[in-house]
Amino acid sequence: IQLSGQGEVGPGGGPAGDLYVEIIVEEHEFLVREGDDLHLSVRVPMTGAVLGTEITVETLDGEVSLDIKAGTQSGTVIPIRGKGMTKLRGGGRGELFAHVEVVIPTKLSKEEESLMRKFAELRGVEKFSDSGFFERFKGAFRN
Repeated sequence: IQLSGQGEVGPGGGPAGDLYVEIIVEEHEFLVREGDDLHLSVRVPMTGAVLGTEITVETLDGEVSLDIKAGTQSGTVIPIRGKGMTKLRGGGRGELFAHVEVVIPTKLSKEEESLMRKFAELRGVEKFSDSGFFERFKGAFRN
């Protein structure tokens, strides 16, 4: 950024020179900037995504509550209005977009597994197949 006349005084008491300011923008720990908008990844437990929940997310202005609606899928993007970067020319601010990542548990207790099987049964999900994709693919051509 050039600031005309804001530099040091010229030789022999002449007019002040220009001041040049260099700004280096570092990456943020968890926010990604895209113009005036910011993007944030939020991890939501599977149960919270299925049943709905409220989580707290950190913004440039502090924490805000974010409503996760029942049935939210991984990859859903939730806009948070006016929590992005301040627009350089003109008023207002960009948006903050929360990208939902649904966290599926990798290990279940016997009780949790039993409840999940019961849930699958209630939803009408057929027996789980242990065969891989290629076995099912080959089986489709054998019939």
